[in-house]
Amino acid sequence: MRNLKLLRSLEFRDIQAQGKPQCLSLRAEQATVLIGSEHGLVEVDPVTREVKNEIPLVAEGFLPEDGSGCIVGIQDLLDQESVCVATASGDVLLCNLSTHQLECVGSVASGISVMSWSPDQELVLLATGKHTLIMMTKDFEPIMEQQIHQDDFGKSKFVTVGWGRKETQFHGSEGRQAAFQIQMHESALPWDDHRPQVTWRGDGQFFAVSVVCPETGARKVRVWSREFALQSTSEPVAGLGPALAWKPSGSLIASTQDKPNQQDVVFFEKNGLLHGQFTLPFFKDEVKVNGLFWNADSTVLAVWLEELQREENSSLKTYVQLWTVGNYHWYLKQSLPFNTCGKSKIVSLLWDPVSPYRLHILCQGWHYLCYDWHWTTDRSSGDNLSDMANVAVIDGNRVLVTVFRQSVVPPPMCTYRLQLPHFVNQVMFSARPEKSNDLAVLDATNQISVYKCGDSPSVDSTVKLGAVGGNGFKISLRTPHLDKRYKIPIEDSEAEEVNPLKFSLLSWVQEDIFLAVSHSQSGPQSAIHHLTVAPSETDDKQGQLNISSSVTVDGVIISLCCNPKTKSVALQVAGGQIFKYLWESPSLAVEPWKNPGGFPVRFPYLCTQTELAMIGGEVASNITSFAVYDEFLLVTTHSHICQCFCLRDASLKTLQAGLSSSYVPNGESLRKVERGSRIVTVVPQDTKLILQMPRGNLEVVHHRALVLAQIRKWLDKLMFKEAFECMRKLRINLNLIHDHNPKTMYPPPVLSTVPRPSDPDEKKVDLICDAMRAAMENINPRKYCLSILTSHVKKTTPELEMALQKVHELQGNAPPVPDAVSAEEALKYLLLLVDVNELYDHSLGTYDFDLVLMVAEKSQKDPKEYLPFLNTLKKMETNYQRFTIDKYLKRYEKAIGHLSKCGPEYFPECLNLIKDKNLYNEALKLYPPNSQQYQDISIAYGEHLLREHLHELAGLVFARCGAHEKALSAFLACGSWQQALCAAAQLHLPAEQLAGLGRTLAGKHGPQKNYMAFLDSQTATFSRHKKRLLVVRELKEQAQQVNLGECLPGDNDEAPHGQESDLFSETSSVMSGRYSHSNSRISARSSKNRRKAERKKHSLKEGSPLEDVALLEALSEVVQGTEKLKDEIGHILKMLFLFEFDEQGRELQKAFEDTLLLMERSLPEIWTLTPQQSSATPVSFPQKHNSNCLRSHQQKNVSVTVSLSFPLDAELFMPPKINRRTQWKLSLLD
Repeated sequence: MRNLKLLRSLEFRDIQAQGKPQCLSLRAEQATVLIGSEHGLVEVDPVTREVKNEIPLVAEGFLPEDGSGCIVGIQDLLDQESVCVATASGDVLLCNLSTHQLECVGSVASGISVMSWSPDQELVLLATGKHTLIMMTKDFEPIMEQQIHQDDFGKSKFVTVGWGRKETQFHGSEGRQAAFQIQMHESALPWDDHRPQVTWRGDGQFFAVSVVCPETGARKVRVWSREFALQSTSEPVAGLGPALAWKPSGSLIASTQDKPNQQDVVFFEKNGLLHGQFTLPFFKDEVKVNGLFWNADSTVLAVWLEELQREENSSLKTYVQLWTVGNYHWYLKQSLPFNTCGKSKIVSLLWDPVSPYRLHILCQGWHYLCYDWHWTTDRSSGDNLSDMANVAVIDGNRVLVTVFRQSVVPPPMCTYRLQLPHFVNQVMFSARPEKSNDLAVLDATNQISVYKCGDSPSVDSTVKLGAVGGNGFKISLRTPHLDKRYKIPIEDSEAEEVNPLKFSLLSWVQEDIFLAVSHSQSGPQSAIHHLTVAPSETDDKQGQLNISSSVTVDGVIISLCCNPKTKSVALQVAGGQIFKYLWESPSLAVEPWKNPGGFPVRFPYLCTQTELAMIGGEVASNITSFAVYDEFLLVTTHSHICQCFCLRDASLKTLQAGLSSSYVPNGESLRKVERGSRIVTVVPQDTKLILQMPRGNLEVVHHRALVLAQIRKWLDKLMFKEAFECMRKLRINLNLIHDHNPKTMYPPPVLSTVPRPSDPDEKKVDLICDAMRAAMENINPRKYCLSILTSHVKKTTPELEMALQKVHELQGNAPPVPDAVSAEEALKYLLLLVDVNELYDHSLGTYDFDLVLMVAEKSQKDPKEYLPFLNTLKKMETNYQRFTIDKYLKRYEKAIGHLSKCGPEYFPECLNLIKDKNLYNEALKLYPPNSQQYQDISIAYGEHLLREHLHELAGLVFARCGAHEKALSAFLACGSWQQALCAAAQLHLPAEQLAGLGRTLAGKHGPQKNYMAFLDSQTATFSRHKKRLLVVRELKEQAQQVNLGECLPGDNDEAPHGQESDLFSETSSVMSGRYSHSNSRISARSSKNRRKAERKKHSLKEGSPLEDVALLEALSEVVQGTEKLKDEIGHILKMLFLFEFDEQGRELQKAFEDTLLLMERSLPEIWTLTPQQSSATPVSFPQKHNSNCLRSHQQKNVSVTVSLSFPLDAELFMPPKINRRTQWKLSLLD
């Protein structure tokens, strides 16, 4: 859905040369144009507008002096730095434009009608006057000569297998007689010049020749290979024209065909069969096709047409039409009318081989024109809901408009079409946001038709509905109507005849103001014109646009962008500079656009839809299309992705990084698209992004960035319905409705009725349910009864009792309003949300038998099951009834609560339930502390704790209820001598029994024996680990010295075996960090073995990789464990002195003191290294000797570490702290 828009035009008038121009060629490297005439060759520079070289051929005798000579071909030869010229008389010349030397490299006596070079300039083909084809090399050595007319079909002749005859086939409406008709060959067209036409395929492997057959008089197309072998001959085509052009991509050969009522451009395949066509927009015998020309990338087909003489005094015109194809439909994008009389008659035209969209035209009056086109998508630029997301497509004298807000219609269909009287060249939408649906159309006669949306007093005949009309699918659509047509007068009529595209880059900036750009004829300058509406002097029905003011700009303007908010226009010139123009400024000055630093903005090169640049430099060159919508920049790349960037916080560096190949974006900004997708438009205030595939079909995607941005806007405006529908349709997590802004999610009336959660981590589902329920209850609780029930059921802890209670309330009240919900309907709805058995149990838990019966009747339960049970419950006392229900529902806490109210006679049953379900804590809350029931429950609780071996807790429970004897036994069992002495004091034991109890406690603990054994064990462990650590460190140092010695530079790769080599084993602790062995591979970074490696990385096993680190860890634990005993040893020493165990106390005190002194003196000897100096640090070798070192160690089954595998804890290399200020020693025992 793109149009061809004129980027710039270059005009060189009145070239100073002799004779009349005949042909045109290009010199790509020099950017000059070669023009041939009957007098010679002229080289001109269209940029500087000067004649660089003039080579006369008449003086040398290659062209006659009477002016009857003709140059049939010009070709610039890059390898030979010359120009090859062929004359109709048969001479082939080489001309060096630098030295002006001429050389005749060959001559054909019969004359030359066509000279055609292959695309790679390796071969040249000549068509002679004797109807032969001569192929030569680039050095003009003949290869082969063949007759141009061949009787054979070619190598690709079709093979008939004899399945059926023409006489037996079905011929449709033509009848059976069509099988016996003889094919009649029509002669060539009356205006055919009978000259052969030659065209090459883009790769140079084949060429096609169109000639008039002397036998039938009709034209045929023959395809030849590069080896000059005939491949195929076209099928007989009546009315085949002389124009011929092979598509550079190699798929089709274009030609023309005159049919009874129309004239078509037809396409041949390489095998000579027809394959598609399209009709030219002219009547039969109205025009003739002088030539067909494909551009370099095979996307545009230029058709050169000339009107045929009908009346003697009629003014004839010549047309250059540009056609493109999409979705198997051919669109006429541009039509350039020229006069056939005088200086504006077209002599030759061709596409630029380097710039695919540059067209060169040469006119008879030595006028040269150059047009640069580029692709653009004409779409409305509004940003509110009133904008309908219109996209306009030019197709001849029609404009196809698709309204993407209401329907997505694939091309070539459309929503509606505008029928214009002339061919359309440009479409523009109004730049004003409130009038973004209005559009203006510029046709080939420089007339602007303005269409406005709104109420029209009558039906506009120029507006026709497209795919949305007819008797089938219809939509409510407001089509625009023709408001008025305006003529743009051109002061210089000759200029309009020579250059039909006088104005370009038209923009509709205000209701009555248009901006247009024109380019200077004399130099690289442009002018921006104000076109204002003025009444026409000749026709009241037609207005006129006059040029009210003009501003000259240095440079060729190639792009124009309007901003209606700031009333400014950004102008881009060919050199890359950006200018600012304020169209409402009184001065009407054009000034350079400057960045915040005050420097002029300059783009690195010409930027179009396929390249992206911004202030500061190039962003990316792999862009296939881009669009700006609201605060987003959307781009599609050659990597087949669509990325979305937020322009609020975007900079040059962020865009460059985001579009780089190494960038890994998040899921919100990136979306994969089909290969070759391009952006068509974005629907404003919506989430739809329209993409077009290479074939032409459309695809609607919802880019996640656009979706989330639009949802945020709806939520900010409290438009929850639109946000919810969009999120549900596009599968967006509905939590965003709450998480976007929880504080402003609820309106103030609702928020005041919702209890604020005391716990900040309360689940948001409960908060939303409460808020929704409060809002619905404030509006109409009867109408929204079902939704209110849902808010109860869907909470994290379903409030089924409250929901059932509301249903029960409805049962007793008749519906006061028509839209109210009955109790039966509410219960049926509730049964859809909750399982019926669960609902029955909750209804039973309400102790409301009417509600239970109502639920049971809707369930599948048998009345014989629940009616006897309910009747039995009704006969019970209320508290016991509720106890039975709670026990049935396994709500034992509530059950013992109701049973406790039934009286003392039910206490044994209550106590049994408490013991059975371990409800001691809940039961103790039901009775006062001084009651007998409290004491019984406490004793049962204590006995339960004794069975669980929780003696101390049992003793506390016994002591609290006054059972001190049982408490004393429990404390004695757990060894809690403090609590035991307290319990003994409560029993008022005599002094003798109390002293005996103390001795019993002291003897039972045996502190001198237990602590002495522990201290002996700690001392032995400490000494053993310390000794092993010293040995490991010594071996580590020896290993490092051996490794460094083995890796010294030398010729011998074998590692020397020193005396220390026998000290190491396969499992020696000299291996450190990451190690590998032929039988095992362990890595702490492996997710599979991470836990196993964590357990093994600090192993005390001799020879383990990190044995020294494990020893440090073990020694640190021994020291810290001993340090923690100071307080406990101090208390034990006091108790031993109190109960007259002086000897044991002195022995314990002396042993503990010696242990502490040993550890304190050993600290400097053990903790001497830092983590970088530790033995776990890997050994490094010179880079060039690594392989030798590794090889030598592998021979000894010793692996060398290159990097440390396990991260070491730095605390292991810090000595543990010993607090000398702790007072644990008892001076009374010294």
